[in-house]
Amino acid sequence: MSRKRWGGGFVWIAVLALTAGCSGGRPPSNLGVTEGRLAPCPGSPNCVSSETTNEQRVEPLPYDGDAARARIRLLEVLNGMERTRVVQSTGDYVHVEVHSAIFGFVDDVEFYFSPPGIIQVRSASRTGYYDFGVNRERVETLRARFTATAEAGGTAAR
Repeated sequence: MSRKRWGGGFVWIAVLALTAGCSGGRPPSNLGVTEGRLAPCPGSPNCVSSETTNEQRVEPLPYDGDAARARIRLLEVLNGMERTRVVQSTGDYVHVEVHSAIFGFVDDVEFYFSPPGIIQVRSASRTGYYDFGVNRERVETLRARFTATAEAGGTAAR
């Protein structure tokens, strides 16, 4: 009986160790803007982008007026989201990491202000193959909150 108990405990320890070891990981080397574009999505369905034409496509975030004000609005929205950390924020580029609630899996979300009036967006999981639509849902939630801030005069809806 004690042998069974030890074996079951070992399995749980192994599962937890593997999960913890795979959850964060290092950011991919292809993040950022290259030749005026965000990185293309891989062939796996755990990525969406406004710069693709296939089933992984999402619409970019439109804005009126000044890009600097739109960037401030975007950062307000991102800072109001749980488990989201701004990693890089430069003039025309924003990169955030979003951690899942249970296992801490990391998704990289990028924004590129180009052309004027448009924010290109890419949201991709660092690990795994299928994301159960989480990246697409995240972008649509961001879109709704970003739009709400424009309608509210720039104060982030939380």
